[in-house]
This record gives sequence, structure tokens and C-alpha cells, in this order.
Amino acid sequence: MTNKFQKITPNLWFDSHAEQAAKYYVSIFENSRIDGIKYYGKEGYEIHGQEEGTVITVDFKLEGQNFVALNGGPHFKFNEAISFIVNCDSQEEVDYYWDNLSEGGDEQAQQCGWLKDKFGVSWQIVPTVLTEMLNDPDPEKAGRVMSAMLQMKKINIKELKEAKGD
Repeated sequence: MTNKFQKITPNLWFDSHAEQAAKYYVSIFENSRIDGIKYYGKEGYEIHGQEEGTVITVDFKLEGQNFVALNGGPHFKFNEAISFIVNCDSQEEVDYYWDNLSEGGDEQAQQCGWLKDKFGVSWQIVPTVLTEMLNDPDPEKAGRVMSAMLQMKKINIKELKEAKGD
């Protein structure tokens, strides 16, 4: 018998916006979909306090990665200790994901390719070429790239290449 479940699945705790968040993320990423929505029943009301028929979880997939969004109430909030990295092959991809995921988010939480979306989830929008530049065998070039990146909110590949000086 094969296991139909992904070995590790991120579970995102929302106060009451799990369905809206999942639909939002699915609208941004290609190869993405909602796989199922489960609802609170009468059982356990004295523990969870949610009305029957309220969304409890949304199973969704982004670029082949399974996620669960949970409406768990106001007990826990997201913070930057956990983030999702979006690897981008071009500036156009960086711009697309940055513009969509940062819309309505906390502008004060934008630095070095990191952003916080309107639901409080942290994302890193990273051009794949950045890693290559930071791993340059010439430490001076890599240092200039790091210095330039630390000054940016959204990563700009052209400015990184200029800083590297190839």
C-alpha cells in the first residue's frame, strides 16, 4: 500500500480567514488548487466555540506542495520565524510574486526580499541568481552583492549584477 500523503505538510493557523487565504494563494501560483474544505460540526463546540458549518480546514496545493489552512481562532499569530521561499528565475517572476503577495501586506516587514502578506504570512521572493552571486569564489564580489541586497526591499537582479561588477 502506498502512502498518498505528503511526508511533511505545512499547516497555517488563521483566526478565521483560512478559505480566503487559500483561494488568494491559489490565484497567485500556477499549478495550484483547492483540494478540499472541511467544516466544523456540532461536535466539540464547547471546546472550539465555532458555529456548525464554519470552515475548519482547507487543503490546498501550491506548485505541487500540499498545505493545510486552519481556522483555529485568535490564539496564535504568524511571525517571521517561519517563511516560504519562492525561487524565481527572472526579474519578471520576482516582480510578479512580490507585487501579488505584498498587496495589502505590512510594508514595514519588507526587507532583503522578505515580505509579509495581508494574512501575516512571511515570504521570501528570491531570484535564483542571488545564491550564485553570493557564492562567487571572489569574496569581494560576493560581499558587494550582499551589501547591495541588504539595502533592498524587493530584490533587483540588475542592481545586484552592477554591484558584483562582472
